[in-house]
Amino acid sequence: MQESILKIKHLSHRYSSNWAIRDINMEIGQTGIVGLLGSNGAGKSTTMNIICGALNQTEGDVYINGVNIKTNPQQAKSNIGFLPQNPPLYMDFTVDEYLNYCAGLRLMSKDSMKQAIKDAKERCGVEHFSKRLIKNLSGGYRQRVGIAQAIVHKPKLVVLDEPTNGLDPNQITEVRALIKDIAKDRAVIFSSHVLSEVQVLCKDIKMIENGRIVFADTMDAFNNYVEPHSLLVSMENLPPEEDLLRINGINRVDTLTARQARIYFNGDQDITERVVAASVENNWRLREIVLDKTSIDEIFAQLSNSSKQITNS
Repeated sequence: MQESILKIKHLSHRYSSNWAIRDINMEIGQTGIVGLLGSNGAGKSTTMNIICGALNQTEGDVYINGVNIKTNPQQAKSNIGFLPQNPPLYMDFTVDEYLNYCAGLRLMSKDSMKQAIKDAKERCGVEHFSKRLIKNLSGGYRQRVGIAQAIVHKPKLVVLDEPTNGLDPNQITEVRALIKDIAKDRAVIFSSHVLSEVQVLCKDIKMIENGRIVFADTMDAFNNYVEPHSLLVSMENLPPEEDLLRINGINRVDTLTARQARIYFNGDQDITERVVAASVENNWRLREIVLDKTSIDEIFAQLSNSSKQITNS
């Protein structure tokens, strides 16, 4: 069985008398993207700061590649790359100067630095800006430089806190593609309070609310958490509701317009294929079929409310 890159056992931390996180348990594999989801103030940043060794926890243990970060911080941190929500960029440095500085902080040898910086720049698509001052880069390229510093020492775990925050749609798409590429050969923790970001990037998800883990499973399981499940369909020849109800697995239909309906189903993962097949057979001329995205917000709200009830009980 593949060893986990990150193990968290009974992690708790408090500021003064208030617990920011309580009894967090988590395990993450060697590759892929894990979404750390939660509303603002839920405890995500506290958890990430402890994972990265920027904050000493009140209770519990964190192991990076089998090494306890509290008792052997230098060895554990050598396997971690971290991009905080506000990237620690020095605006008056060139890209090369900044990455050299960061590599030095990581205690990399002079012999390995040059190639490592070259690799990080190429991976992040900033090699053509090597001599440019960081303050003269666009927001998207500054974020790429921030990611480059997080991977320059080739860590096994990369932690990204709100890495697409403040970017325009094109920049977001580019950074998403970069994160997916990075996750091919290492584990990435992607933190966000934006549901759609986590949904697009992550296969697995951990959700923190009120300092506790309230959900830990796959993205598919998260999407299917709340009943009833629903699809939005658009058809040129939308049939009567009773015709759609004949499709196995559909238990309710709401006609929204002359060409659009919301279909409620029982969670069957094959429902989309059956709707498409019925449309082809009956010439309904299906134009669009999507999971009702409002259900994702409902899941978030439901899990948040459940957490508050547990905390207050």
